[in-house]
Amino acid sequence: MIIKTVDSVQKATEGVKDGMTFMLGGFGLCGIPENAISELVRLNIKNLTCISNNAGVDDFGLGQLLHKKQIDKMVSSYVGENAIFEKQMLSGELDVELIPQGTLAARCQAAQQGFPAIYTPAGYGTEVAEGKETREFDGKMYVLEEAFKADFAFVKAWKGDRAGNLIFKGTARNFNPVMCGAAKITVAEVEELVEPGELDPNHIHVPGIFVQRIFQGKDYEKRIEQRTVRQKD
Repeated sequence: MIIKTVDSVQKATEGVKDGMTFMLGGFGLCGIPENAISELVRLNIKNLTCISNNAGVDDFGLGQLLHKKQIDKMVSSYVGENAIFEKQMLSGELDVELIPQGTLAARCQAAQQGFPAIYTPAGYGTEVAEGKETREFDGKMYVLEEAFKADFAFVKAWKGDRAGNLIFKGTARNFNPVMCGAAKITVAEVEELVEPGELDPNHIHVPGIFVQRIFQGKDYEKRIEQRTVRQKD
């Protein structure tokens, strides 16, 4: 059994450098790799392309990288919760590729599974399909979308073992699983790190073969973007 554990986020992010392309799991602020993002901010690497459903909020998640202008391009589905993201996009300071959410997930999964591209009906006849190959299947038109190519995938799981097997919890099981193995190096941070054999094999969402490095995260804030509570009676 190959042990994938590294003892710190610094070791987990060894090899990152300017100009790289990163995948980052999570949906909004749910299930984001908080420790890895904080380390990327500290390292102050520049000219990054980041593939993520969105860019968090102004002062948390990927918003921290945007605030320091470390990201040159965002490949995302959603802008709405981040004013810095919106401002940089509208000013032309940030290159943004907006992708239908299902297509974003499917292009991650294609990279994970070794497929060079997929055909999807999403976006046909819109700006999304401009300049792309289209093809008809059974009377319906589809758009060719290429699998992503990334240097690192940073994901966050609830539990993992030292061999890299992962379990996600609740809504955090969003873009994280399909990003595992979809880049040259997958780095997983977990809330709880256990020994091989401690996880129920029937509950494992991602096997360790898709993970190159795993470490125990710490100090998770788990912020909530929009807190909604019931009014008092």
